[in-house]
Amino acid sequence: MRASRLLTILMILQTRGRTSADRLAEELEVSVRTVYRDIDQLSAAGVPVYAETGRNGGFALLDGWKTRLNGLTAPEARALFFSGLPGPAGELGLGNEAAQAELKLLAALPADWQAEARRMSSRFHFDPRGWFQPGYKPEFLKLVAEAVWSETRIAIRYESWTDTRDRVIEPLGLVLKGGIWYVVAQREGNIRTYRLSQIQALGPTGETFTRPKDFDLPSHWVEATRQFERDIYVGTARVRASERGRRKLRDLSDTVRQAIEALTVTPDADGWAEFDVPIEEIGWASHELTRIGGDVEVLGPPELRARVVQNVQTMAQLYRVNGT
Repeated sequence: MRASRLLTILMILQTRGRTSADRLAEELEVSVRTVYRDIDQLSAAGVPVYAETGRNGGFALLDGWKTRLNGLTAPEARALFFSGLPGPAGELGLGNEAAQAELKLLAALPADWQAEARRMSSRFHFDPRGWFQPGYKPEFLKLVAEAVWSETRIAIRYESWTDTRDRVIEPLGLVLKGGIWYVVAQREGNIRTYRLSQIQALGPTGETFTRPKDFDLPSHWVEATRQFERDIYVGTARVRASERGRRKLRDLSDTVRQAIEALTVTPDADGWAEFDVPIEEIGWASHELTRIGGDVEVLGPPELRARVVQNVQTMAQLYRVNGT
């Protein structure tokens, strides 16, 4: 904590200039006495900080002096090592660059932070892929990434759920979600999302485009995913589920999980309970609910229950025919 506080004082003095002890104490949420002790510690470490007395006095750094680590606090430095994703960087063709950047950052850190930074990178690892996924790397990932950087239009042949069409898109950003790469792009004035693995062919157009000044990729993605979930849940099903069935239902999606967690469920003596859950269109909902098995019974709507019954009967018939 103290090392972090010392660097924070250093950054405040470097970016704002002369600052009073009272102001430092307020921002750091410590006593003025602690601030004076920290200033003494900085001076002992060779930082040219001095005090000016008087009504407008305070602490300041010697003119022209700056730390090598501009604006970076100790927690922020640790976070940079904590958040490294060598897998995605490698897929983008930036594996070597990411490694070199980490080495340069490490060299810029004060000596007593380097060991801590190494511990962070050696003890935590992020794997963004789901279980049992083959680690598929989209064929055109690097080309799309280059088009994002250079703001260049690309022509793609894209296979959607309904057909395959040729399109010209203006790529605005790449997103890795659940181990799957997506490109967010502008086409005909609208912003759309394309799954990279469904791009069948890609070619450069040689044409550049102007990126919308107010476009923010993280904000857009958050809202787009929320809107997507709102749009696909078009109905409600009445179900009866065991405790294990309720856990399986929560795993279907965040929307279903939130709906179940908002309920006051009163199980019967056997642990089963009736409640409503949001569902997608009947065909997909019947597939998902059949997959859960005997821990969930669909009570309604009638067409959904009939579809689940049909799925179960088809499976039972298949096993009877095969004699197993």
